[in-house]
Amino acid sequence: MTDLEIAQSVPAQPIKEIAQKLNIPESVLEYYGHDKAKLPLSLIEEAKVAKSNLVLVTAITPTPAGEGKTTTSIGLGDALCQMGKKTVTVIREPSLGPVFGIKGGAAGGGWSQVIPMVDINLHFTGDFHAIEKANNLLSALIENNIQSKTKSLGIDPRTVQWKRCMDMNDRGLRNIIAALGGKAGGIPRETGFNITAASEIMAILCLSTSFTDLKEKLGSIYVADTWEGKPVFARDLKAEGAMAVLLKDAIKTNLVQTLEGNPAIIHGGPFANIAQGTNSILATKMGMSLGDFVVTEAGFGADLGAEKFLNIKCRTAGLSPKVVVLVATIRALKYHGGKPLSDLTQEDTDALEKGFPNLERHIKSLQSFGLPIVVSVNGFTSDTEAEKQLLKAHCEKLGVSVALSHGWAEGGKGCLDLAEKVVQAAESCTTSFHPTYKLEDSVRTKMEKVCKTIYGAEHVLLTNKAKIQLQRYEKLGYGQLPICIAKTQKSLSDDEKQLGRPEHFDIHIREFEIAAGAGFIIPIAGNILRMPGLPATPAAEHIDMNESGEIVGLF
Repeated sequence: MTDLEIAQSVPAQPIKEIAQKLNIPESVLEYYGHDKAKLPLSLIEEAKVAKSNLVLVTAITPTPAGEGKTTTSIGLGDALCQMGKKTVTVIREPSLGPVFGIKGGAAGGGWSQVIPMVDINLHFTGDFHAIEKANNLLSALIENNIQSKTKSLGIDPRTVQWKRCMDMNDRGLRNIIAALGGKAGGIPRETGFNITAASEIMAILCLSTSFTDLKEKLGSIYVADTWEGKPVFARDLKAEGAMAVLLKDAIKTNLVQTLEGNPAIIHGGPFANIAQGTNSILATKMGMSLGDFVVTEAGFGADLGAEKFLNIKCRTAGLSPKVVVLVATIRALKYHGGKPLSDLTQEDTDALEKGFPNLERHIKSLQSFGLPIVVSVNGFTSDTEAEKQLLKAHCEKLGVSVALSHGWAEGGKGCLDLAEKVVQAAESCTTSFHPTYKLEDSVRTKMEKVCKTIYGAEHVLLTNKAKIQLQRYEKLGYGQLPICIAKTQKSLSDDEKQLGRPEHFDIHIREFEIAAGAGFIIPIAGNILRMPGLPATPAAEHIDMNESGEIVGLF
């Protein structure tokens, strides 16, 4: 059975019954059909957050199809529930870009999924649409002010940094000319689109702690400069109120369920290669208020998602995981050992061993945070006994706890060994994580610490454009913000062709962007793009609807 067929084979329980498992009164649920609901922010209790066990799931450098962090997260959550632990799985919302692109949906896989799978992967509760509309409302207000003769702020059109966004991989919108059509159309200028997952509005939604905080962050968005060189913010355009109104429902977290009928919260969806890569602070705190264990994931490899989860999200929210689960697959390690993608189902212990350095680099990086680590080997049917034993023995040699995970094939039952090791590690953890850098460090120092400690790079090199931009942002007082490096997810370096564990490499920062509202600086490394493109054969070609209205081909 395909993931979609498995998801459609399990009837969803009424969402009010899932809420009852968390002692949520039915009266506070905001229903979106019978199987999903919004939760009010009033359910978050900081005293309960402090007592809950937060588990972060991350991964080694992935293959193009990913290594199964979400599947592992859901399977682990179900396993903890089977052990009698009151557990909530908290993950991100899928973006339509990957759904119709190369990776497919992001609702888990096999028997470790969240449902309703089709709704979650498509429009869900409309959060992405609201984020997109709030983003583009600000764009419209900027254009209107540039054109205005009575309320002009004197914006220099050449300096407008704010881009429109759309939740689709559309390379044709990366760089465009806007405001054509004569005087009525405005002043023509170069601009472009980001994918919604990379919008600062998405980052703000995921880092906000209340309605008031959301509004303040929206008002702090840096959009352009005046002709005199003074910064212009969204609050100068009186934009934050209307933008917040568009996000009044999107800020509330979404309650759904796993295939095994356990609670799951899904909220926010920033990518980790071009944004902070984690679900919202509100979703994590909601889960921690309602459960004794919360399992959450951060996008792509630990060099991206986990680093940003800890250095940005946890620092902002005052959170610290009790244990980090590092997902590894035998196929990815063979890929990093030089085996072609087309041959990964073939047994090859030599290639597997050659791929171990990538795993070792991620373990070393995570150890720098001072947290317990459990390696989860996400099993595939092509894995051989010899390969599994070789990987398990190598982890034990490194002194790291390891468990074979079969969530895709067996659901929670297949993750019980992993769950036992996670509980043991979490209950023995008595420390908080150690950030990679201090906020007082210069931006250059922060980049060097991340690039050397997490990626294993030797130097950080800036283009002249990047140097000028950085000087400008530091002069404006943004030097003490965290950094959110935009970098390829396919390599520890900024060159996607360097697999395994690259050595003696530099990180090249070509430019900076500022997310003043969200509260971080974005160094952009290598050729990474904030509006992806579709692959040669996009998943959209196989997605369809039959005569009865059922979706087929979604994966």
